Amino acid sequence: MTLFNEFLIAKKLELTINQTRNILYKLSDEGLVSSVRKKDKKKGWYTYFWTFNLDRALILLQKIIIRDIEQLEHQLKNRKEKRFYKCKICGTEVTEETALLHDFMCDECGEVYELSDSSNMINDITGQITKLKKKLESVGVELEIIDDKKAKKLEIENKRIEKEKSEIRAAKKVERDKLKKKIVKKAVKVKKVKTAIKGKKIAKKKVLVNKALRRKKQ
Repeated sequence: MTLFNEFLIAKKLELTINQTRNILYKLSDEGLVSSVRKKDKKKGWYTYFWTFNLDRALILLQKIIIRDIEQLEHQLKNRKEKRFYKCKICGTEVTEETALLHDFMCDECGEVYELSDSSNMINDITGQITKLKKKLESVGVELEIIDDKKAKKLEIENKRIEKEKSEIRAAKKVERDKLKKKIVKKAVKVKKVKTAIKGKKIAKKKVLVNKALRRKKQ
């Protein structure tokens, strides 16, 4: 993610910092840009660094193109299904309903309306729709590329996290094994001490028994 200093943006746009901020805030409201705030260690004030959210911009563009296509398709349907009349003097074009309402007389100059040929308009609208659909397809491809990059990035991040978890588990296992060995070693030492103490007690008891037997014989 590339971040740009707001003062650098203002300089490039040849605008004041306040004008630039107002533009950036409006873009931020639409989700097209986002920012992080950093403190200047020497001067003590905060500066915003901005980045352009390409995916959000493409999604917004996608919505606008779809809206424009729907409007043009509505116009195309009207042109194919309805008749329009045009004034050859002032160029005013109206629907058949409007022309009928004014007795087929132009409301602007009084000239008689003539039936308008919609073929050129139909071809023009059809061409516009075709271009927009191609543009929409290109935007879709760009969004797929971005999604793929995000998915790969997420996959790499998940692998990194899993690796770290695995390393932590391995480290904990090593610590547990060390502790277990330490406990076993201590237990063995205690057992040896107990065995030695028991052996001394038995030996001492034998000595006392022997002394007692000797006294009895005397």
